[in-house]
Amino acid sequence: MNRLDLAYLPLAIATAPVWARKTRGDWAGRMGKTARLPDPGPGEGGRERKRLLIHAVSVGEVNTLRALIPLLTPHADVVVSVGTDTGIARARALFADPSRMGMPDYLGPERVVRYPLDLSWAVERFLNAVRPDAVALVELELWPNFVRACAKRGVPVCVINGRLSARSFKGYVRARRFFRPVFERLAFAAVQDEAYAERFTRMGVARPPLVTGSMKWDSVQIHNEVEGQVGRGVAEAEALRAAMSIDAARPLIVAGSTGPLETALKGEEAMLDRACPPGVQLLCAPRKPERFDEAFAMLGGEAVEGKRNGCIRRSRCTADKPGVRGADRFLLDTIGELRAAYALATVAVVGRSFGRLHGSDPIEPIALGVPTVIGPRYGDFESIVQAFRKHEAIVVAEEGELGGPGGVLARLIGDPQERRRLSENGRACIRAHQGATQRHAELLLGLLGVPVPGARA
Repeated sequence: MNRLDLAYLPLAIATAPVWARKTRGDWAGRMGKTARLPDPGPGEGGRERKRLLIHAVSVGEVNTLRALIPLLTPHADVVVSVGTDTGIARARALFADPSRMGMPDYLGPERVVRYPLDLSWAVERFLNAVRPDAVALVELELWPNFVRACAKRGVPVCVINGRLSARSFKGYVRARRFFRPVFERLAFAAVQDEAYAERFTRMGVARPPLVTGSMKWDSVQIHNEVEGQVGRGVAEAEALRAAMSIDAARPLIVAGSTGPLETALKGEEAMLDRACPPGVQLLCAPRKPERFDEAFAMLGGEAVEGKRNGCIRRSRCTADKPGVRGADRFLLDTIGELRAAYALATVAVVGRSFGRLHGSDPIEPIALGVPTVIGPRYGDFESIVQAFRKHEAIVVAEEGELGGPGGVLARLIGDPQERRRLSENGRACIRAHQGATQRHAELLLGLLGVPVPGARA
């Protein structure tokens, strides 16, 4: 135990009322108890392959890796660590599902691991089990004990797809004396834009940050068909529609990553239920599993056959026992199916943007060609939303602008030409910003000392 461990104790006690309310599993993993990974094995020329550990905090960061992993696995032994329960479930579905064997991004179950709490003994256990040759932290996630332990082992640590929002930067600045040595130890920081680069510089990185753009633009598949194709080419979409008894003949609003509100409505689900035009279906996908029951109640509770005042829960539907027909409200209370839900949407609404939670990523629905609305509070995705706004590819709306006969939702539902314009502009914007993933792959393999045929000088 070191002094930092002792400093964490009062912090843990002070925040106990918050984390105790949340269901968390795998405490052994959180304490660094990870099965020792096998040696990476030989690579090209008989040399042992280098092992790269990539840490992604949760679902959003995991999704960012979808295009990166296939670029790395031919040249390095890749391990993905994740901190949250929902994130690790998503990572296992993407990279450790045996049904994906033979895919270039298949890592195997032993190479998707739990990231430990930043306690010195937990970190040491974890590093002894994984034995990385280099570590990449997605977006930020700088923990002092972890970075210090890597430095003692001679393991370089870098940040990829780096992001430091204005809100987070204020907190780091207040504790700059504490965090500056952590930033100084970074081998490099590859960040999304110039604003983030300036903040990393002010935090004391030893080398000027590299502005590489955002890998989120590369992590999606762009749907090129015009509006009207059921499921927009997403194989799982039709199965989801059938299981939940979503009516393909009527418009559907899909609200992804919804969150709580600080108003009388208490949640974005209730806000959207009120704003949804008559006769239009609404599907909500809360960001946090602990809000599933609350959101279900906001959407009307249990649906009854032939009535439209209830809600169908995805977790209670199967192909053999689909949801009752005739309901207008749906709750996606599963992990990993949001893309399929977006593929069914007439209009998408990106949640956590009408309260105090600083937004969610709008790229996924826009890549699918779905006209997309986001609230005014998107600080965690500032550069992405501003790029879409510049291309006239997204609608930013206040809560009071959503509902009513002349509201944003009714207008978009009733105007197919406007929907098509937003769809085309959005996909053009994404294409214009792609390429960051290849740049990151070259940087990471360079950090490992692995030559990549055809890489740019």
